[in-house]
Amino acid sequence: MKRFYLILGLILFSFPVLSQSPEDRLEDLGITLPEVSKPVANYVKYVRTGNLIFLAGHGPCGGEFKRGKVGQDLTVEEGYDAARLAGVCVLATLKDAIGDLSKVKRVVRVLGMVNATDDFTDHSKVINGFSDLMTEVFGESGKHARAAVGMASLPTNIPVEVEMIVEIAE
Repeated sequence: MKRFYLILGLILFSFPVLSQSPEDRLEDLGITLPEVSKPVANYVKYVRTGNLIFLAGHGPCGGEFKRGKVGQDLTVEEGYDAARLAGVCVLATLKDAIGDLSKVKRVVRVLGMVNATDDFTDHSKVINGFSDLMTEVFGESGKHARAAVGMASLPTNIPVEVEMIVEIAE
């Protein structure tokens, strides 16, 4: 029996993400979720149908970021940081929608859009900023199907916009 508890302890120590809530992980990362802003047009920030939450496109929030095109005005690293900030904004809206991020069963799908130059080809490296954050917050449940695409422009010249579909516990 001692061996069982030793092995269990090693597993939990090796994977601390399993023993913490998503909110605890956000706190460990030094992330405070911002207030959820009102939509700027005739749409809603999220729609729930059954046990799925469809989150509208979100740009960066909750921190400093440059505006413009990745590959011209921003580096891949700056785009990555902007995508991570978009993730913070999406998580704030998700928490507003469901009340407790522990209700998330799975991040299902992500669409990441990058405001990029015509010759830019590292869209996936930029959107990794978002995907990495979801995995840090939700562990294996944060891994998702994804598309990372380039756009000629995005609203207010933001560098990235991300939308997400999440499965939640009933």
